[in-house]
Amino acid sequence: MKRQVSMDEISDGKLYTVNDMVKAGCNDCKGCSACCQGMGSSIVLDPLDVYRLCQNLGQTFEQLLVEKLELQVVDGIVLPNLKMGGEKEQCAFLNEEGRCSIHAFRPGICRLFPLGRYYENGSFQYFLQVHECKNQNRTKVKVRKWIDTPDITKYERFVADWHYFLLGLQENLQKQSDEKERKRVSMGILKQFYLIPYDADRDFYEQYEERKRWQL
Repeated sequence: MKRQVSMDEISDGKLYTVNDMVKAGCNDCKGCSACCQGMGSSIVLDPLDVYRLCQNLGQTFEQLLVEKLELQVVDGIVLPNLKMGGEKEQCAFLNEEGRCSIHAFRPGICRLFPLGRYYENGSFQYFLQVHECKNQNRTKVKVRKWIDTPDITKYERFVADWHYFLLGLQENLQKQSDEKERKRVSMGILKQFYLIPYDADRDFYEQYEERKRWQL
């Protein structure tokens, strides 16, 4: 999802790598779940996010769509996002204590917060969103530790690849005048990368690369 904002408005003016220290530590949130409420449809999920949810919850993508996820059009392509609901418009995965019930396998955007990604030249770096987290006494932590995901090198390569893959598709769809063809490609992405189950006994990244080579 593209954000039309200035980095000067939302960040501390610095870009970070996984080996840098950043003021993101929030003391385990201490029961605060403000960042899990009122997010609308902004927590867009990539294929790895959905793969992790399906594998750890023992549910299919279709089953998750019943109550936990929803679909939206993001820059011309149909993609899933975390569903917000209730009086507080909170994430469907928050438990009664206001804590994340999927923290160990939470989506990438959740792992980042309050960091964001700044994409440039086929890759990306991280930046600190200075106005997002309500905790004003954050401590410094290494970005790698904060993101807390296995095989960070493969993960970062996948994140960049997925971003630019979608970007290329979106640009092509904008040039496509045939509405039926645009819908066919968009739904093809949803089917290939989300609806068709992944093999839990095989490496996710290998399967992702295979699916990218499929003919849309």
